[in-house]
Amino acid sequence: MSSSTAHTAPGALNFYDDGSHHPQQGTLLGFWLYLMSDCLIFAVLFATYGVLGRSYAAGPSGADLFDLPLVAVNTAFLLLSSITYGMAVIAMQKRDKSKVLIWLAITGLLGAAFIGLELYEFKHLIHEGAGPQRSAFLSSFFALVGTHGLHVSFGIIWLITLMVQVNKLGLTAANRRRLMCLSMFWHFLDVVWIGVFTFVYLMGSMPAV
Repeated sequence: MSSSTAHTAPGALNFYDDGSHHPQQGTLLGFWLYLMSDCLIFAVLFATYGVLGRSYAAGPSGADLFDLPLVAVNTAFLLLSSITYGMAVIAMQKRDKSKVLIWLAITGLLGAAFIGLELYEFKHLIHEGAGPQRSAFLSSFFALVGTHGLHVSFGIIWLITLMVQVNKLGLTAANRRRLMCLSMFWHFLDVVWIGVFTFVYLMGSMPAV
């Protein structure tokens, strides 16, 4: 029995893990693994849309429904938010807490604008009778685009939480690590959205042959 165990009060919990065996950058590695699992989720949703995207059930098609100028503006919001998050990371590397918070706030506002336009689009489609129950095409559309929107919404909540932590505790090592994890997540959502914009909206707006 070790000396530390010998002096422990009866019934008390003993902790032998001091954290020294954990590899450096283990959190980032774990987060990469999470992103890979998210890739599988979106791959399944893209594959589902690829199979069902022309199953209109005598209902409207993407060419009838999609408002490409509106989607283009929404895409610009999300891509700009990726740039502003990059500026936040640059400010973090310079240990400029105030600029980090400013750029994060701008990123959050752009993300919120993206979600707002997406909800407006969903509301308009449902009002026109093109809800997810109308056809397999619309079911797969709402599943794919809605899942991406949920990810962006959770990203905004995470971003706000980090802003509170950075404002309270500063740019500690833990907060810098968390900012880098959110950076990977945010840029990943941008890449997925480029696929959605191209595969769903642009190709879906082409007349069926």
